[in-house]
Amino acid sequence: MKIISVVGARPNFMKIAPFIHAIDNHNSQQVYPSKPQLSVETTNNKHINHLLVHTGQHYDDKMSKAFFRALNIPDADINLGIGSGTHAEQVGNTMIALEKVFEGEKPDWVIVVGDVNATLAASVTAKKLHIKVCHIEAGLRSGDIKMPEEINRLVTDRLSDLLLTPDTISVDNLLKEGTPKERIKFVGNIMIDTLETNREKASTLSIEKIIQDNLLINKPFKGNAGLVKAYALMTLHRPSNVDKKEVFGPIINFLIDEVAADMPILWPIHPRAKKQLGKFRLWDKVVNTENLILLNPLGYHEMLRLNMDATIMLTDSGGLQEECTILGTPCLTLRWNTERPVTLREYGGASILVGNNVERIRKEYHETLKLDKKPVRPELWDGHTAGRCVEEIVNS
Repeated sequence: MKIISVVGARPNFMKIAPFIHAIDNHNSQQVYPSKPQLSVETTNNKHINHLLVHTGQHYDDKMSKAFFRALNIPDADINLGIGSGTHAEQVGNTMIALEKVFEGEKPDWVIVVGDVNATLAASVTAKKLHIKVCHIEAGLRSGDIKMPEEINRLVTDRLSDLLLTPDTISVDNLLKEGTPKERIKFVGNIMIDTLETNREKASTLSIEKIIQDNLLINKPFKGNAGLVKAYALMTLHRPSNVDKKEVFGPIINFLIDEVAADMPILWPIHPRAKKQLGKFRLWDKVVNTENLILLNPLGYHEMLRLNMDATIMLTDSGGLQEECTILGTPCLTLRWNTERPVTLREYGGASILVGNNVERIRKEYHETLKLDKKPVRPELWDGHTAGRCVEEIVNS
């Protein structure tokens, strides 16, 4: 059996790493921890010839190559080098390049993960060439059609022959949309495989060393024992939060005037947010706030380590909502909706939606500070999802 996995951006890397390792286990006929009775016939008769294609959507070294090394992902067999551009440019250029790859390699399956532009491009291209498509992390829905990722999810799931879901809410979403039940397989959250595999390594890292090694600007950082006891961790990158001064400005003021007055804020800053701070003349204000510590984009282990001990997370990232649920880190999600409702407190998770309204953020911030860490593990978020993914593909 020949399969091609397509990745394009950093969120994909954390999901494809355990999948590749599970393929290696399958090919060496190792028993999956989640399925100790897996049949000899299945493992012996279907050796997997796997090719990894990286579209190059994330072309910055810190956001791509470093993650491959950290997560022990082999170099991509093919790198398309697509780079930046509008959504249409990225999708179109990726489809043109993938068509040549798929026609030349003639895979039995194309595997796509998540909801980035590479996911959409690969699924459309594969189906036009009559190649079976498997979507890992299928069925996620935010209900917000204005999100480019939501369009990618809807189209990819509609085209996929095998839909591997991270939770039962996603299964229900697909069934309501008319997806045949036999195409849907509930396997769990593959990103939690990566978390569990790397948790021990991350726990050995020094928080203060992470900060010192990744300071964005050359200003003195006064490390102290109190930092490792209480700090806020933040990420912001979505256009809805950073692209309008009337939205971004009040958020920055709240962070500086209120959160930074309570505790240090560690902010690994996304290039988009950094650019907008300069554009809106907020950069100097941020830089001059002593308790707001700007960091370069972090590697996987460094970010996981900071999340482990954070007092509170403020983020608009979907993946960090999931990590906070497993780690128990109270999380303010600066979005009005989420495609991962299983992470919300109303479903037992660690996150609450606060949007980008400062009054709501302020209210929930003070309420959240009263909460203790409470790790939660949704069904099948057990670290063995990748093995189940491989098994379902082999047996389909």
